Amino acid sequence: MHSGNGESHAKIILIGEHSVVYGQPAIALPLSKVKTKVHIKDSSNGPRILHSRYFDGELKNSPTSLSGIKHLINYILEAHSMMNSSFIMTITSDLPAERGMGSSAATAIAVVRALYTYFGWHLTHSKLLQLANIAEKDIHGNPSGLDAATSASSQPVWMIKNKELFTLPINLNACLLICDSGIRGRTGEAVSSVKKRLESDPEATQALINKLGELAFAARQQIANDDPSGLGKTFNIAQSQLAALGVSNKQLDDLIKTSLAFGALGSKLTGGGRGGCFISLVRNQKSAKEIARQLRKKGVTETWIQPLGNDPEEENN
Repeated sequence: MHSGNGESHAKIILIGEHSVVYGQPAIALPLSKVKTKVHIKDSSNGPRILHSRYFDGELKNSPTSLSGIKHLINYILEAHSMMNSSFIMTITSDLPAERGMGSSAATAIAVVRALYTYFGWHLTHSKLLQLANIAEKDIHGNPSGLDAATSASSQPVWMIKNKELFTLPINLNACLLICDSGIRGRTGEAVSSVKKRLESDPEATQALINKLGELAFAARQQIANDDPSGLGKTFNIAQSQLAALGVSNKQLDDLIKTSLAFGALGSKLTGGGRGGCFISLVRNQKSAKEIARQLRKKGVTETWIQPLGNDPEEENN
């Protein structure tokens, strides 16, 4: 019995969520220690089986929540004339779902890699992203591609949708504290509300989107200049713009204020918003651990510390 494996990881958007969908730049950071893994083994001519935290059973009977992954698997098999193949696919993930960490994109990337490894097919990076986008479109409707690109990358990513996509080295004398608010994010709801707002009040909404784009360019320059203080201020302004767009909420706002009160240089939501994760820029790991301790008292359920300097290792609190 042969087998195949695929792997990917979480992502965090440093800046540019929502506005990236409308042609503005975004910067995202891979979290290489927060992994999604897919293992495939032969099922000896039985049905195709999927094991995951959401569903265990025949792939054809998987729920609507997994329709994007089912579509992706069937698309790949049909493209390679392998619809009669049978296997057992097991998906395991460290990523919390609906927290703005790219769980769906990470799963899609890992599934594609596992299938191509299992069957011994050649896979280019561009093909990987193209295929992952099949599932992402089913799930998110009009994805920017940022999640998939970052889940497939070992380096931070700069993206302008359909225009620019390249790695952006970050060597900043600071740490990023990533916090799970404990509140399920509502990405679809937030994306839809921005779209409706753009239709009903185009001038004001476009101004907010344009400002987020300007902040992404500013953040890129601050990263290049090793300017943590400046980047922290940019985070704070970005959060005010996101709140004005209507994609924050009181719980996130309160947690972000707490992080600032305990010494964060800047804090903002990350991902779709209305829950999920937020990020705080801090001077060092010692400060990050203390701020994390205080935030846990306020309801934060999990934290990660990502050094932004020479040490690429994450530290899970």
